[in-house]
Amino acid sequence: MSLKQQIKELAARNANDIINIRRHIHANPELSYQEFKTAKYVAEQLKAIGITPKEGVAETGLTAVIEGKNPDSKVLALRADMDALPILEANDVKYKSKNEGVMHACGHDAHTSSLLGTAKILHDLKDQFEGSVKLIFQPGEERNPGGASLMIKDGALKNPAPGCIFGQHVMPLLPVGKVGFREGMYMASCDEIYLTVKGKGGHAAVPELTVDPVLIASNIIVSLQQIISRNASPKTPTVLSFGKVIANGATNIIPDEVNIAGTFRAMDEEWRADAHAKIITMAENIATAMGGRCQVEISKGYPFLVNNPEITKQARASAEEFLGKENVVNLDLWMGAEDFAYYTHEVPACFYRLGTRNEAKGITSYVHTPTFDIDEDALEIGAGMMAWIALNKLQNM
Repeated sequence: MSLKQQIKELAARNANDIINIRRHIHANPELSYQEFKTAKYVAEQLKAIGITPKEGVAETGLTAVIEGKNPDSKVLALRADMDALPILEANDVKYKSKNEGVMHACGHDAHTSSLLGTAKILHDLKDQFEGSVKLIFQPGEERNPGGASLMIKDGALKNPAPGCIFGQHVMPLLPVGKVGFREGMYMASCDEIYLTVKGKGGHAAVPELTVDPVLIASNIIVSLQQIISRNASPKTPTVLSFGKVIANGATNIIPDEVNIAGTFRAMDEEWRADAHAKIITMAENIATAMGGRCQVEISKGYPFLVNNPEITKQARASAEEFLGKENVVNLDLWMGAEDFAYYTHEVPACFYRLGTRNEAKGITSYVHTPTFDIDEDALEIGAGMMAWIALNKLQNM
């Protein structure tokens, strides 16, 4: 029996276990940097396989190594994230979140369970490959500064140091059975923008006695879009969006202060820094010119995510062998952000997408929504394909 067929049979044999693991994690979600029970559960699952984890990496993360023959000869890494989102789940399923207001609405439960399935396959085949596979289960993908950055600082890419790394993420726009790849630049950097506009509140019927921070904030929001439309190169995709504005006055009350929060996304580090400076200067100057003040805080988040062309091309070829060429698609540039990006700036990397959509089953909701779910057939595919990608890469390192 070929190695590929062995992997497929092991993935099928373990499918129900992977689904049960996913449902347990889904029903017991924990927010970023609070994944204590999840990490303990993952550690227990690894130990049950026969793999000894290193716990407490970046506090709620863990790593483990599966050693094949000549384990020190070459190493690659596989990563999954474990945190959930502050969303109240609206799905009526038996594995619905038990933690009200917390939900695995981005598929991290699928990433973790799938990687545990991959670990089981690789452990069963450890006598058939040379080198080692490092498993990285990380916290805090959903919140700055990004759990990946903390894992790296705590040595997740050392002892042993991987020569490359792979990450997998669910994609509800892709039907189950399909996967997507993109070489080179793929995802944007992500920064959080916080503006505090200060004026002088008062009665709305006598605005001449106030310094209206609502009017100042409105001018700032509109004017800041010029940074994108008049400064960003068409070759550099950029997004500046504001999704939260709090002006806590009333119909007849002008408040003293307006608070604004938004996001800035880019795919070029030089332009990113330049745009930050322009945002600060423009916001402060507009407020001053209108008689008020504006405090600007920029929380610098994840860098852009770039897939190593050679590693990604090899992974794509492996996926085509495993699933059939017709089931592997090209991905477009995406202005979303992912803290896997930190790994891509440290070692050659490939971040790809796993289709989870099934319209016949009504599984169509996008990530970060209360009704997000996956077709669990994707878990068998994800576990098996990642194992196949890893072993093919080890053979060519």
